Order: sequence, then C-alpha cells, then structure tokens
Amino acid sequence: MPKLSESLYQTKFNANKFQLSNGLTIIHQHLPATSVVVTDIWVEAGAIAEPVEWSGMAHFLEHMIFKGSPNVMVGEFDWLIENTGGIANAATSYDYAHFYLTTAAPHIEKTLPCLADILLRATIPDEEFIRERDVVLEELYSSHDDPDFVGFQALCQNVYQHHPYRRSILGEKELLLEHTPNQMRCFHRTHYQPENMTVVIVGGIEQEKALDLVNENFSEFSVRSECPPVVVDAEPPAIAIRRQELHLPRIEQARLLMAWICPGSQNLEEAIALDLIALILSGGRSSGLVRELREERQLVLDIDCNLSLQKDSSMFTVNAWLATEHLEMVENIIGDRLTRLQTHLIPATEIARAKRQLINDYIFSSETPNQLAGIYGFYNIVATASDSALYPQIISQLQPEQLQAIACRYLSPERYAVTILKPC
Repeated sequence: MPKLSESLYQTKFNANKFQLSNGLTIIHQHLPATSVVVTDIWVEAGAIAEPVEWSGMAHFLEHMIFKGSPNVMVGEFDWLIENTGGIANAATSYDYAHFYLTTAAPHIEKTLPCLADILLRATIPDEEFIRERDVVLEELYSSHDDPDFVGFQALCQNVYQHHPYRRSILGEKELLLEHTPNQMRCFHRTHYQPENMTVVIVGGIEQEKALDLVNENFSEFSVRSECPPVVVDAEPPAIAIRRQELHLPRIEQARLLMAWICPGSQNLEEAIALDLIALILSGGRSSGLVRELREERQLVLDIDCNLSLQKDSSMFTVNAWLATEHLEMVENIIGDRLTRLQTHLIPATEIARAKRQLINDYIFSSETPNQLAGIYGFYNIVATASDSALYPQIISQLQPEQLQAIACRYLSPERYAVTILKPC
C-alpha cells in the first residue's frame, strides 16, 4: 500500500490575523473567485462563563442579541438580511457563542454594521426578554423529548463531576425562570468585550476594505460590567467506572454511552491522535468495532466513536444502539478492544486508511467560505487560528507507537463513565 507523504499534507494557514488596539482579533481571507462574504463573530462567552445560578444565560443571550439595539429596532436586522438575500444565525456551546452572516459582497457594507450594532450594544428589552424566555423554555422542553439529548447530557454529568462542562448549555427551567433582564445585561457587558471577540471575514472582499469595515463598526462597545465570579475547577481523573442507568419511555432500543476525559486544545497533538483512534474504531463498515459488533456479530444496530475537542478538556465517547440483552456483552467487548489498543500496535494498513479518510474529510470541510470562517473562529477560541492548518500534518505524522501510548494514557477500560438508557 502506498505510504502517505508527510510533505503533501503540510498545509498553510492562508488567512491573515490582526489585533486592534482595543484587543479585538480580526481574521481575514480574500477569496477572489467568490462573490459571497461570510462574517463569523466568535465570543468567549459560552456556558463555561456562566455563574452557576445563571445557568443557561449564554444561550438565552444568543436569542436576545437579535432583539435589537438603540440603533436597530426589533426585527429590523432580520428584515434587512431577508431583503438582501442573506443568511444569519447563531449558536452557543461551552467555550463560545458565535454569530454568522452570509451575504453577497455588495451588501456587506449594509448588513455588517447592523450585526455589529446588535452584538455590541444589545438593548435586551424587558418585554422581549419575557417573550423570548418562553421560546427558550420550549426549546428546553423539546430537548427532554429527545432520548439522545437526554443520554448525552446525563453522560456529561457522569463524566464531569466538577467542571462546568457537566452543565446543560440550555440551562434549567427553575433557574431560567429566575433570570432577569438586568442580569443578562450584566453578562453581556462583561463578556461581549473586544478582548473576548474574534471577527472572521472570508470571501469576496479585499483585506483593506474588510479591515476598514471592522475598524469602523467594532470600536464602540457597551460600558463594561462585572458578573459574579466564575470558578472553574479542574476535573480530577476518574479512578473507577462510574455507572449510571436511566429508564425512558418511547424508546425501542437501549443506548450504551461511554466516555473518557482527554486532553483539551492545549495538547492538540494528543487530541488529534484520539480523533484518529476514534475513526480506526468506528469509521465505516471495515473499522474494528463496526465490523465486529454490527456487521459480523449483529450485536448492535449502530456504533460510533467521537472525540469532542474542547478548550479545557475534551471527551472521547463510544455510543451504541442495541437490544437491552446485549448491553453487558457489548460493553465488555469494547473494554477488551481498548485493552488490545494498549497491548498491540494498530496494523499499519488500518492507520493508513484512517489517515487518508481524516485528511480528506479535513480538505472537504475547508472548501467554502462558511467552512473556512467556522474553522478559523473555532480554533481561535480553543487554541489559535493558525493551529487549524496543523491538523493534516499532525495526522500524517502519527506513528503506531504514539497511538498505543495515547490509548494507554487516556482510554482505560477500568476508568470511565458509562450511561445506559433502557426502555421503560
């Protein structure tokens, strides 16, 4: 089998990164072949920034940002985007919130100032706050009807005993009902400040024009406030198997969810190596766990492994959908396969196949302005934007001995969290 050429995968960070005197970070890449401009604004104001009693505030604020500012009436931004043929949306996670806008290049001078205004100077009107809280609560209620969401949230609480990553991004009903507009204004004015913000602009706009737009529209921020202090406790390593079992109505198949705490973005090489291990275990019909448990022995309907890269600590998960009577057997087989990873080198052919797939996936996920803006913004929050270009190179250079050592370090078959969902 042909060997991967390491030099072939030494990708370059093609964007330019700047920092304004107020601390705001700008990342720009000109793509002259496209007439689209994507602006993706990332804020270090995810759920991890919330005081415990303000759980759900970051996600709730994401909704309220679109309720206007002193210069933008409620609904005006949505009207502008729709009438210029653009797309705007937002998302909140543990480490960040981000707001993205896709528009034709001629409209960026009209739409970006409007987005900047509602982000930097959100009014958070009392009456809109009460109205939108019902929307957020309905989203929370709907999530409780999704067994996969319920299982994942239970798993997070099982694997993270102390860290804020254990909390739901959506918050809790009782706490959401206690939130006030003034608390949200305080959260906004504490965290939506230039040193916490990265503005990514990718597409058919030249650098000078992009920088002028950002300088003009991201210079005046709200008066600073200060939230109650947030203490983030380091998560101690697991010392045994933490077992949890839930019984849910309206599910026909059981779920087996297993999780290990792994290095965060501060140790990017090891985190990426775990991404490769996850693909070797469950990336397609010929991968180890899929082939044995689904294709050959038919013990599961499906199984997958995943590495969720996060700033403080990542999470390696194995999820299986299966009949209740197979739960114990499948968990034991997974433990045996992890033990084998620690005692035997992974065959070179399996590693080469997984490397090609991951590198190709990376290439395919960085083709459009939207994809590039998302990659740059995410990496600049959890690490640095230029680290995004290291992924193919790190993957291509990983050796069997490294993968074995990392499996020994993080994927213990005797120390993990397991959450089981069973039909009532």
